[in-house]
Amino acid sequence: MNIFSVISLLGGLAMFLYGMEVMGAGLKNASGPALKKALGKATQNVVFGVITGMLVTAVIQSSTATIVLAVGLISAGILTLKQAVGIVMGANIGTTITAQIIRLMDIDSGGNIALEFIKPSTLAPLSMFVGILLIMFIKLPNSKTKGEIFMGFGILFSGIINMTAAVSPLSESQMFMDLMAKFSNQPILSILIGLVLTVVVQSSSAMVGILQALSATGAITFNLVYPMIMGINLGTCVVTLFICSIGSSKDAKRVGIVHILFNTIGTFLFMIAMTLIHSLGGFPDLWDSVVNSGSIANFQTLFNLITAIVLVPFAGKLVNASQRIIKVTKMDEEDRADLEVPDEKLFEVPEMAISEAGKAIAHMGEVALKNLKRSCKLLYVYDENRVSVINENEDNMDLFTDSMDTYLVNLSKFVETDSDSQRVSTMMQTSTNFERIGDHAMNIMEVAQNIRGGKLEFSDSAKEELEKVKDAVFEITAITVEAFSSMNSDIAKRVEPLEEVIDDMVITLKNRHIERLKRGECTTATGMAFVEALTNLERVADQCSNVALLILGEKYKEIMGNHHAYVRELHKGGDPIYNEELSKRKEQFMVGL
Repeated sequence: MNIFSVISLLGGLAMFLYGMEVMGAGLKNASGPALKKALGKATQNVVFGVITGMLVTAVIQSSTATIVLAVGLISAGILTLKQAVGIVMGANIGTTITAQIIRLMDIDSGGNIALEFIKPSTLAPLSMFVGILLIMFIKLPNSKTKGEIFMGFGILFSGIINMTAAVSPLSESQMFMDLMAKFSNQPILSILIGLVLTVVVQSSSAMVGILQALSATGAITFNLVYPMIMGINLGTCVVTLFICSIGSSKDAKRVGIVHILFNTIGTFLFMIAMTLIHSLGGFPDLWDSVVNSGSIANFQTLFNLITAIVLVPFAGKLVNASQRIIKVTKMDEEDRADLEVPDEKLFEVPEMAISEAGKAIAHMGEVALKNLKRSCKLLYVYDENRVSVINENEDNMDLFTDSMDTYLVNLSKFVETDSDSQRVSTMMQTSTNFERIGDHAMNIMEVAQNIRGGKLEFSDSAKEELEKVKDAVFEITAITVEAFSSMNSDIAKRVEPLEEVIDDMVITLKNRHIERLKRGECTTATGMAFVEALTNLERVADQCSNVALLILGEKYKEIMGNHHAYVRELHKGGDPIYNEELSKRKEQFMVGL
């Protein structure tokens, strides 16, 4: 085997990897939303998770991609760590489909035309030809996606054919034969070689494919294959652990640990079983027998299948072990209360990414309302601890808004429908409005600090008036958060009547306060503090109105982009539902004011 054979081998490997990537992408695109949501539904039990992980991996042709997607779902709170264990086990089984496809290399047509057609040497060019026709010349729906599947399949087989041809001279090399014989008697070394090479290539399917190509030399025995496949499985765990560790939650990192534990325990148990069987003289003709690509594929499938069957009952133990390695701390409980942007790994399933982003923004609205309530309490009873909490929450909301904006901009590149694009736009604007509610809470806190610093005090009348406005603003904010959380247009319709009542209340109270100032019943400094508090409460109601109109705009297209015209029509009194709600709110908040 000379330098040109090595170059041909590397080229074949490149074609194999690229073909697998193209075919996997095509299959993923063709699978539709049902398959994309499958992992998110793997919540019934571990066995269901195994089946789901196996099927999804068989389609997208990458166990690492399946596990990474599961990590995203864990970070988003859709899956628990225990549910993800089943997906990890299933992904290991599903990834063996590539090796089972490659075993077609073993077909001997024997002059049979039908068998000749499914031999890779015929199937590869034929598949690529069909693929290029679909991509370049057929203009039917999904023809490009189908073309990618055929093209990827053909490139994958062309790569394995190239690799097989490149290593064929090794069948005549005594040095290679001796080296393989040496490895056959050193299973630990074979495991390490499989592990290291898989980490380098970053694809267990590619490494098994190389083994299958080498099997054509007649120098690969079962004694060499079984430990090397175990090493390959361990190698793919290292790749997965590295990916899971980048910017993920602790539970997401634990998935990588579970993957390593699963394959390590499986390897350990299999090595013990194989050693015992061999030492007791079981299957005497098996160990030194020369294997073909089909035998390699079968052992890989058998190894992963048996390991999964044995370890499924111990899924909880694997979870506990991962939690002992990456320990749960009291800080974790506090961190869960923080505002967190969903994991970008969910972009693979835009519907889930949108749903989780909506939940996170709704939670931000709840935090903004709590901050508003805390700041209003400061107007009467000042508390430094409460100030500290408000400041901390405001910092979190500011950071969250910036991160969420970036998240939604990136998510917009993955959405495929106009309705989803509109939802992303609504969420981005809602996040900004909720953040502004937090800003107004900060402004009210500063009013409270000025009152304390100036040793000011509101009159009893001013306190009663502020209480009524405050109650109305708390209610409109809670309604708005509820409307956004459920995207319920009927709830959203309740916002604008209350917003108009709050506007009227503020105007009335400002005029009344001017009269108090004229009568000398309060100081100018106290008056300014009162007016500033009222103004910020009124602006909170304005932000709520903005969010409600965004929600209504999604259901009623005539409202979208015409918010002011819609509000003007409402204020003319032509909408009976609006008029009824307005009358009810006036009776609730304006009577006796």
